Amino acid sequence: MTAPVTDTPVWTRKHLLALADLSREEILHVLDTAQGFQEVSTRSVKKVPALRGRVVVNMFFEDSTRTRMSFELAAQRLSADVIDFSERVSSTKKGETLIDTARNIEAMGVDIMVLRHPAAGAALHLSQAVDCCVVNAGDGQHAHPTQALLDLFTIRERKGRIDGLNVAIVGDIGHSRVARSDVRGLQKLGANVTLVGPPTLVPKAFEQMGTRVTSDFEGVLPEMDVINMLRIQKERMSASGFPSVREYVRLFGMNHERLGRCKPDVLIMHPGPVNRGIELAADVADGPHSSILRQVTNGLAVRMAVLFLCQQAAAGTPVM
Repeated sequence: MTAPVTDTPVWTRKHLLALADLSREEILHVLDTAQGFQEVSTRSVKKVPALRGRVVVNMFFEDSTRTRMSFELAAQRLSADVIDFSERVSSTKKGETLIDTARNIEAMGVDIMVLRHPAAGAALHLSQAVDCCVVNAGDGQHAHPTQALLDLFTIRERKGRIDGLNVAIVGDIGHSRVARSDVRGLQKLGANVTLVGPPTLVPKAFEQMGTRVTSDFEGVLPEMDVINMLRIQKERMSASGFPSVREYVRLFGMNHERLGRCKPDVLIMHPGPVNRGIELAADVADGPHSSILRQVTNGLAVRMAVLFLCQQAAAGTPVM
């Protein structure tokens, strides 16, 4: 399950907070470790004892289906005990702070905290206050590192490489933690990133990250190897900076006609859940160019790798 032994440990981090923190070598090590865990899901008994006796708590302060279930199943397949924390019935509703809640949970013998929180920087704040591992499952508009890692894993699996690829990320970039994490990871692995969307949703400031920013979706289609369509959150569709849904679909929706202008082997991705008929037409979402469900499958292996690597580092046995 580990990379070949070298003289220097590749992974020594007990926390995963953001891809901006990781080197190219660390990102590749997570992807390689995840590849080793892929076959666990094909076994008749879908478990390995890598985290037997460890306790993982999912602390989700935002609604989630895919990410929460993926982390829960990943921990179970590593043979860890899993606690599902519900913010709705927790003492935070009575005024207890995140840190006080986390310290009380840690006192019960928790080894890894998986945190999703609406405040940017919450995962970093938590990691500075507890001794156990902290894995960021999405914090505000800041970062979503495991989503980016599973996106990178899926691109490498389908394309055989990431270095030199042209990748477009399309949608509400300004509010997207997925976009920010994807940009960091893609650039560190050598991809060329173009951000596409309405000017009100894709600030030119993103060019400072070394990306190209454009509102001309049609113009970039023929050169793209990968197109990642971001989910448009329905609560933002009525905001003043958002075009009408009809206009957004007309200018930025991926449909069969636009797919025909792309490279024959273009890869279509989406972090989910998909608003069918808005970001993606149904025939594109379900078609052969789409890897949406494969992203979900790969997310399980990636999160197994992250939990395993962070716990190994915390235990003083960093992976070589």
